[in-house]
Amino acid sequence: MKLHLMTHPEELLVVRLDAGTEPQWDWRRGPFATLTFTETETSVITMAEGVPSGLPVEGPFRVVEVAGPLAFGLWGVMSDILAPLVAAQISVLAMSTYDTDWILVKSDQLAAAREAWRKAGLIVTSTSLLGERP
Repeated sequence: MKLHLMTHPEELLVVRLDAGTEPQWDWRRGPFATLTFTETETSVITMAEGVPSGLPVEGPFRVVEVAGPLAFGLWGVMSDILAPLVAAQISVLAMSTYDTDWILVKSDQLAAAREAWRKAGLIVTSTSLLGERP
């Protein structure tokens, strides 16, 4: 199966909050947003625009969506996506939802990631109507 990866034009940030803290801004925007609680932290992945200043952040990232929905028991998808990036020494954040997988790539490394994926035989397109953005 040839994977189809769709890059989104919006820039996202990963925001760190103290454990048990809820975001005090509208973080549920954009193509992908998630809130994760652990015993030691709360992480928010959200659109860069609107994040309050002064919070610890990483990014900006661009999000890449695997065209889905994917069968829940399908195996090897992340391996096919991540192996070309490992070879190209590109660090990413990878997550899964019920329907598909999502990869966050630093904005300044997206062009290199797209090239690595294409060389590996994956289909890479943009969801932007304005065309591809490096």
